[in-house]
Amino acid sequence: MRMQDTLRLIGLAVLWSFSFLFIRASVEAFGAAGVVILRVGIAALVLHVVARITRQSLGLQTHWRHYLVLGFFQTALPFFLFALALKDIGASLGSIINATSPLFGLIIAIAIGDEAPRWQRILGIALGIIGVIALVGIDSPTNATGHLPAILLGLGATVSYGIASNYTRRYVRNAPALGMATYSQTFATLMMIPLLWYNPVSAPITLNAVLAAIALGALSTGLAYLLFFRLVVDVGPAASLAVTFLIPLGAMSWGALFLAETITLTMIIGCVLVFVGTLLTVYQPTVRSAQLEH
Repeated sequence: MRMQDTLRLIGLAVLWSFSFLFIRASVEAFGAAGVVILRVGIAALVLHVVARITRQSLGLQTHWRHYLVLGFFQTALPFFLFALALKDIGASLGSIINATSPLFGLIIAIAIGDEAPRWQRILGIALGIIGVIALVGIDSPTNATGHLPAILLGLGATVSYGIASNYTRRYVRNAPALGMATYSQTFATLMMIPLLWYNPVSAPITLNAVLAAIALGALSTGLAYLLFFRLVVDVGPAASLAVTFLIPLGAMSWGALFLAETITLTMIIGCVLVFVGTLLTVYQPTVRSAQLEH
């Protein structure tokens, strides 16, 4: 991996790790639906401007149906579920749950016959599941509500990411990356607007909440998508998944620094198990003769 690709990977990890902090800082003021609408709406605006400046074709007429599907499974549904979850769990725990996305992507790929169930991948899935169980163990029986419902919402979001990744690989082969990013955000914005009726803004809107929502949309979504799809093009999707391992490290640090969140031993154990499990699932042994020189 070239130095510029490594820097993009680190920058992407920082932007996405901050997204959990920004959601936590804005979700009480705007509500889950409001935060997602601001997030994807601002991101869509940024990406449309980039497309206009660079004069890139977005392939809307050809791929609009696929963009609609990705808008739901890649953006609207998981973003909304995580926004709901982060009302009750910290940014640190949310980021660890998010790291299970490749695990569910692989489980779905094996189920539909797109991936072979190799032993190291099965072991990775098992370790990831054990890690999730360890995280669920955070829930205290003395707590009437507990963290379990929020954790399940977060896992629902990662399952949605897994569906989106498999759909993209199977059906969206020739669509431009910027088109997928731009219109997934655009369609997600339209999908989320009706939910404001059921999830209205109910708390006072503060300046900090507004700034967090703007940063979430422009930086942790719009700019982050540009970096991510550039990485996918330059180094491939497998290498780009390395960002999954870096996000919780940043989110746990920001949560402890800015939100006074406590990093517990159970969270660390769960995090390590999820990391190792995900590493085993995304690891692809290469044949020397098939390696490409960069």
